[in-house]
Amino acid sequence: MVSPLVLAAVLVATSLTAALAALLLLSVMPARRRAKPTLASLAAPQEQAMFLFEERELLDATGAARTLLDTIHAPGSEWSKLAAYLSQRIPNFEAEIATLADKGEIELEGKAGTGLTLRAEWLGRVARLTLTDLSAEGQSVLVDSLCLRAQKEELSALRETLGSAPLLVWRTDADGAVCWANTAYLDCVVDTRGLMEDELTWPVPKLFSKAAREPDKPRRAKLEGQPETCARWYELHSLPAGSDRLNFALPADGEVRAETALREFIQTLTKTFAHLPIGLAIFDRQRKLALFNPALVDLTSIGAEFLSARPTLFAFLDRLREARVIPEPKDYQGWRQQMLELEKAAESGLYEETWTLPSGQTYRVIGRPHPDGAVAFLIEDITAEITLTRHFRSEIELGQSVVDTLDEAMAVFSPAGELIMSNTSYDALWEIDPDATLGTISIVDSMRIWQGTALPNPVFGEVRDFVSDLTERAEWSSDVRLLCGDVLTCRCAPLPGGASLVGFERRDAGRPQLRRAPRRRRLAVPATAEREQV
Repeated sequence: MVSPLVLAAVLVATSLTAALAALLLLSVMPARRRAKPTLASLAAPQEQAMFLFEERELLDATGAARTLLDTIHAPGSEWSKLAAYLSQRIPNFEAEIATLADKGEIELEGKAGTGLTLRAEWLGRVARLTLTDLSAEGQSVLVDSLCLRAQKEELSALRETLGSAPLLVWRTDADGAVCWANTAYLDCVVDTRGLMEDELTWPVPKLFSKAAREPDKPRRAKLEGQPETCARWYELHSLPAGSDRLNFALPADGEVRAETALREFIQTLTKTFAHLPIGLAIFDRQRKLALFNPALVDLTSIGAEFLSARPTLFAFLDRLREARVIPEPKDYQGWRQQMLELEKAAESGLYEETWTLPSGQTYRVIGRPHPDGAVAFLIEDITAEITLTRHFRSEIELGQSVVDTLDEAMAVFSPAGELIMSNTSYDALWEIDPDATLGTISIVDSMRIWQGTALPNPVFGEVRDFVSDLTERAEWSSDVRLLCGDVLTCRCAPLPGGASLVGFERRDAGRPQLRRAPRRRRLAVPATAEREQV
């Protein structure tokens, strides 16, 4: 009989032998390779974006659909956001979706390159929209979380920047329809059209449809839909962006108001200067004619067409030379140098000259500086004034020649007691030269000269009082004896305007003194003529 201990030992040995055999068999058999996991097997199945709407109110949506709505940056309800997104990517979305209740089912293709398809189903009063991205089918993309976070932060910053921008920014497609707009543009549409935010439909209305004739050039346009009294102006810029165009509208109300005020100011000045007989020509900093009046056309005989073309200063002077309105120069180079000096003198306000023209006319030309580097020229016809001055001068010279032929020494004093005229006999008698005397000769100075050559006589004091007296006076005369023994008859006579005539005439010793009776005399009153510049 076998012992139980021996039986247990045999069983343990048998089990160990079977285990070893199994291990040996596994080591001898060829190893089967495990299939490595692929990206496709690791990727989660893509969820479709499905929406349920009832009367444009969102009832339910899948997770992908809600994620899409969260990323759409547009004002209004969920339907407004989805419509804004799909209108930019699916042609005629608004028009097609309006026929859903009649058709029952619609399938829309997105624009080329978008890879989107939209399936819309009408379920009684509920519309189910299924948005599919065909470009993502069969693809499994693993995105780094850090890269995704950076992209989201950048996208958020860009949205915040455009949303806070005070200027209008919008995007138009190839047909000219607005396919994207920033917050300022949408607010402007709501303000000008009197809409609510949830009433906006895509594509949104155009604000500058009439100003898109030259899209590649900056232009200024008025905001449409505003009254004329409170119109808002913008400076528009349009840039190509693929098949679309990116547009910017910068506020230009300040510039327009400034230009309008300047235009009205210039018109006011033009109307004011239009009645002046003096020709006016104002040249700006670039020396182009900025303003002129009709008198300039009459004085220079230059056509208004030439002046309206805003010629330069030198072109204007060349035309004056051709019209013989400038004194004929000896040589052209010297004339050009003279014109350069004219411009410099006008800038400093020192230019003033009289032009005597070959036609016999005389012009006074004055150059004056103006603000912002401008220069103004005033051209005045002084031919009549010069002619009158010459006539007065001729009469004065004639009267002086007549007086110089008289033997009586005569001097004329003004009401202020200043010597204004004397003849040759007076200058020879008292040995004076009034032209060579600096300053004026008063009656007191003349009395001292008389007293230095004559014996003491109270007549000189009476003459002084007569000249200084402004009341009604009468002619009188008296004798004066010189140191040499000669006797002079001193005669005082009043003249028109308060002037006084003092005459000295030699008298023979044996001839009795004769007093002249007062008489009316016509005396030419010398006019103060302006110095003629030629």
